[in-house]
Amino acid sequence: MADDIKRIAPQIAAEIGARSEQAAAAITLLDEGSTVPFIARYRKEVTGGLDDTQLRLLSERLVYLREMEARRNTILESIRTQGKLTPDLETKIAVVTTKAELEDLYLPYKPKRRTKAQIARERGLGALAEAIFANRNAEPTTLAAAYITDEVADVKAALDGARDIIAEDFSENAALLGRLRNHMKDKAQLRSRVVEGKEAEGAKFSDYFDHTERWQNVAGHRALAMLRGRNEEFLSLDLEVDKDDTSPIKPVERIISAEYKIGGTQPGDQWLMGVVSWAWRIKLSLTLSLDLMRELRERAEEEAINVFARNLKDLLLAAPAGSRATMGLDPGIRTGVKVAIVDGTGKLLDTSTVYPFPPRNDLRGTQAEIASLIRKHNVELIAIGNGTGSRETERLVADMLGDMPAPKPLKVVVSEAGASVYSASETAAAEFPDLDVSLRGAVSIARRLQDPLAELVKIEPKSIGVGQYQHDVDQFKLARSLDAVVEDAVNAVGVDLNTASASLLARVSGLGQSLAEAIVAHRNATGAFKTRKELLKVPRLGNRTFEQCAGFLRIPNGTEPLDASSVHPEAYGVAKKIVASCGRDVRSLMGDSAILKALDPSVFVDERFGLPTVRDIIAELDKPGRDPRPGFKTATFADGVDDIKDLKIGMMLEGTVTNVAAFGAFVDIGVHQDGLVHVSQLADRFVKDPHEVVKAGDIVKVRVTEIDVPRKRIALSMRKDSGTAPEPRIQQRDRKPAPKQNFAPRKQESSGQGAFGAALLEAMRKK
Repeated sequence: MADDIKRIAPQIAAEIGARSEQAAAAITLLDEGSTVPFIARYRKEVTGGLDDTQLRLLSERLVYLREMEARRNTILESIRTQGKLTPDLETKIAVVTTKAELEDLYLPYKPKRRTKAQIARERGLGALAEAIFANRNAEPTTLAAAYITDEVADVKAALDGARDIIAEDFSENAALLGRLRNHMKDKAQLRSRVVEGKEAEGAKFSDYFDHTERWQNVAGHRALAMLRGRNEEFLSLDLEVDKDDTSPIKPVERIISAEYKIGGTQPGDQWLMGVVSWAWRIKLSLTLSLDLMRELRERAEEEAINVFARNLKDLLLAAPAGSRATMGLDPGIRTGVKVAIVDGTGKLLDTSTVYPFPPRNDLRGTQAEIASLIRKHNVELIAIGNGTGSRETERLVADMLGDMPAPKPLKVVVSEAGASVYSASETAAAEFPDLDVSLRGAVSIARRLQDPLAELVKIEPKSIGVGQYQHDVDQFKLARSLDAVVEDAVNAVGVDLNTASASLLARVSGLGQSLAEAIVAHRNATGAFKTRKELLKVPRLGNRTFEQCAGFLRIPNGTEPLDASSVHPEAYGVAKKIVASCGRDVRSLMGDSAILKALDPSVFVDERFGLPTVRDIIAELDKPGRDPRPGFKTATFADGVDDIKDLKIGMMLEGTVTNVAAFGAFVDIGVHQDGLVHVSQLADRFVKDPHEVVKAGDIVKVRVTEIDVPRKRIALSMRKDSGTAPEPRIQQRDRKPAPKQNFAPRKQESSGQGAFGAALLEAMRKK
């Protein structure tokens, strides 16, 4: 394994902007079973401070390069058993850095079915091919006459066999394939055309009915769109190389002829140039086009997966509204609006179903029922799902709140993506075995407003709906990437050990579903954990797992104050030295910025814990239980703008960014159809990556620039240099900010650290 790391580490280090020894140290830790969050936070001295982004890339590349190493060894062994492994070939195989180059070198030695070239060699025509190359002045037909046998009927058959042998040699020449592939990457054009007669049926792909662009410039979202169009048989795709080159000998043919020194006017050269042209048309162009199309798909999939991952991270780390009694409304027209009320800890208190829309039209009864439930449970927040019937539901709630005396609940429209998936899941069935499936969605909508992270971890990431062509990409790679995002988000925020669900605990570093369920079972059987060390009493949770998970689990108001912080138990000794040096009790020192910032971290460095760890400990003592998520705020939709038909060019609206793609950002403006802010319209400057400007969950001001009702497309702009238009009337009651003092993260299943710090400081002051 040491040799494996020594070989791989330098390449990965160059890719992630690190030193070879840093990469080697990180690989060793991963091989020992450490997780990326653990290494990033608690092994900074070992890795030289590699962050979680670098470590995730390292982890991904490690998988690729080890797969390649395994394939390299298989290929070497295969060629060695054939008795054809020369020192020169072994060196070439050892130094290649991509799987494509590796497979190119293996092609001549790869076991294959009998080809025309092999049959021709068996008939003795390899000598004819060599003779034509050796004597260019001779007429190939004259040379071929000497090779007519019972198996070779005539001169044409002899020359065809020689051609097959030479063409196969071209197709197995790794150096030649590399040059041709690079030429195609630089010059090839991807051409998309509509399949004749499919214009109407495939209208959604109309942008690609006659579309051409350079292969190397094709953006991932366009590539996936065209590939989907081809898979659905609406589009045909072709790679065109040197199409506009009018010379009699194409550049690709010149590359091949130069490799074999074919040229001139001799009869042999003339015949060989014909073989070059034939080999390109019949064999090489097809093989290399398939390679490039496969690479295009992989490139597009990687881009799409990265976009999904970034959007998911932003959604998971969205601001929590806090531990307040919340009503969740899952809108429905014919089937009614499902209502669920949860308390500040997320515990279900009450449910109902109301029917304000056709066919019942019980508007007054609905408003009376909702108002009654608000008063009964002291509801402070109303979460309205953004699906069908959302704006109608929001309007009836707004009208009802307008007639209520203060204090009034704050209503917020939230994404209900994945709520239906959760409702029918085993997790939901275990939580609410006696609750109707349709009502479980309303519970999820309420809870995701209180704490998005704690609720969304219960849903398969792919079902949350912030992806770009997510069903068109490699599902294994997508799942692996999204699982990593969820793991990083959960561990960045931290988890309350005594209130977290098994779904949330399962995402903590070092734990999985089985151990998470064991922790919950132990907690239910013996009561709340008083210290982190009590985790070791959980069946099958050993010292190694404890090391990985302990720092990310919090116990507010426990026996050990440091258990409520992100300080790892292994470093409690250092933390207590810091506290002792101040002559204070740990409880009174926590949060005292003036004293802590005056400390010299280098004084507390020892053989095991270096400066990075000491600085992290002091920072944690300064702000115990800090939550990295932003403060809570909401968007206010325009009154009277409920449908795409209500939009007018020039309208200024407020909305929530729901999805960020490579080509721009989608914004929910409250009309049941997200609008698109193209990347060119995101700012009054050039924007290369939309994530530079916006992220999922952001509240933004947009201007309507185009409306296509039949295609349900809305174009928006965030630029300020295109003129302005009057804002439509906004419901003034929505402008009231939420009372900040009440937005502490919820206690049950909380993934936030803000509550830990607040509870910890309060408990210390009381003591």
